[in-house]
Amino acid sequence: MGETAVYAGSFDPPTNGHVWMIEQGARLFDKLIVAAARNPEKGYTYELDQRVGWLEEIVSKHDNVEIASLENEFLAHYASRANARYVIRGIRNEMDYQYERGMRYVNSDLNNHLSTVFLMPPRELCEVSSSFVKGMIGPDGWEPVVERYVPACVFADLLKEHEDE
Repeated sequence: MGETAVYAGSFDPPTNGHVWMIEQGARLFDKLIVAAARNPEKGYTYELDQRVGWLEEIVSKHDNVEIASLENEFLAHYASRANARYVIRGIRNEMDYQYERGMRYVNSDLNNHLSTVFLMPPRELCEVSSSFVKGMIGPDGWEPVVERYVPACVFADLLKEHEDE
């Protein structure tokens, strides 16, 4: 059996930064599980089913990537259940590093067989986040701006949703 990694996040919505992370994970590991998380303490703009659907479309060209959902469970415990020895996390800036460093230690405390692999996206993706994208939707002229930051399937749904309002 080859090496398995988990890439978990809210993906609310998935961005091109997430796509970059998925592509890197698919290249680096024999199997990558992309887990869309639902934390009962967080509010989400998009339902879990929609986020999972987007991710399924995004990864359809990768034979070694599967989509899962992660609900009310520690990532370290999920990784153990999935027989994954690695989690991948993106580091865009110093704040991400501080947060992810702490999470790496917690995950290691919960599952001492789990290693965290940090990936740093290219410069043009460093400022892209789901919150950033959601904050840009709505004002006149938002479409060409947001289109640059999300996969085509996500953008099509954002357009459709905005037209219905």
